[in-house]
Amino acid sequence: MEFLNYVHLPFGYLLPFIAALTIIVFIHELGHFMVARWCGVAVEVFSIGFGREIFGWNDKHGTRWKVCWLPFGGYVKFEGDANPTSLPQASPEPELTRTAGNFHGKPVWKRAAVVAAGPIANFILSILIFASVFAFVGVPANEPRVGEVQAGSAAEKAGIKSGDLIAAIDGKKIETFSDIIKSVSFRGGELLNVTIDRNGTPISLQIVAGIVEESDGFGGTSKRGLLGISPPQDTVASPLRRISIPDAISQGAGETWRIVAITFKYLGKLVRGQESSKQIGGPVSIAKMAGDAASSGVLRFAIFIAFLSTSVGLINLFPIPMLDGGHLVYYAIETVSGKPLGKQAQEWGFRVGLSLVAMLMAFGFWNDLTRVFAMIVGG
Repeated sequence: MEFLNYVHLPFGYLLPFIAALTIIVFIHELGHFMVARWCGVAVEVFSIGFGREIFGWNDKHGTRWKVCWLPFGGYVKFEGDANPTSLPQASPEPELTRTAGNFHGKPVWKRAAVVAAGPIANFILSILIFASVFAFVGVPANEPRVGEVQAGSAAEKAGIKSGDLIAAIDGKKIETFSDIIKSVSFRGGELLNVTIDRNGTPISLQIVAGIVEESDGFGGTSKRGLLGISPPQDTVASPLRRISIPDAISQGAGETWRIVAITFKYLGKLVRGQESSKQIGGPVSIAKMAGDAASSGVLRFAIFIAFLSTSVGLINLFPIPMLDGGHLVYYAIETVSGKPLGKQAQEWGFRVGLSLVAMLMAFGFWNDLTRVFAMIVGG
């Protein structure tokens, strides 16, 4: 029974998940920490995890670095914070009690810089991982030439033939066969303007990308767009080509942005009812992906961390109170109004934000449970 594969969850999936999350959380909080130090903010606590402390130490600046029992997150607590969510401490005379290192006494732009630094650090981590892979491992070198055209596929209906070279999709130059997959995978059912080179003659075609449903390996399915073509057999295992570090960084930034764009595209389709909310996964799904990536080797695990780091950075920028994006909204209001949002309003915002985040997590976890149940019933 397939479900027996999850008997070893603590070691096969949970440990890689915790390892990946710890790296991502550390980099996120390190971004907050470093910019806070540059802005003259005193940092009281740098915590990986929540709950009771396992071990820790104090640095020369008085910051308590610690690792706690619940490893699913972390926080940096600044001087003047009432709690890890960075709500200001209550005080009858706040201006008299704020010291030089108090976070809430700093100018708006400094507080905004400190808050934005966490998600930005996540994006930088993703870019560096992708860039390292491209520079030291390489990128696919097989040209975007059509080998086989599947019968009845979108490509066949549009008139694509074996030997054609895919030159561009929607005006974007295609350099490798992998570029075709990237350009089409998340555009199932959409009209694509495809330029091909047939024996030196450019031909423009309009193709509605096909849609295929694939198992996600966890009791659910995911949709993928495709043209219905494959590369020539002699180029399937084409060697990788290393690129220069500047080009690798540029492509790493492009790959990170592609993840952001795909996320917004999915959310847009979800709102319009064109995508299923069942594709949203919770911690169990992410743990499985982490375990699968780790079992495939260091390279794939590193790429998984890059994808997850981008997602964490993006989610934290959502304008939801409690998340970094919510704080940035508060600072935008303060900039326009000329005074901070009232403490009570911030507290209510935090409660609403906490409720929204909790509901999203519960929804993802419910999807996880239904998938596991389906696997058990299906045998």
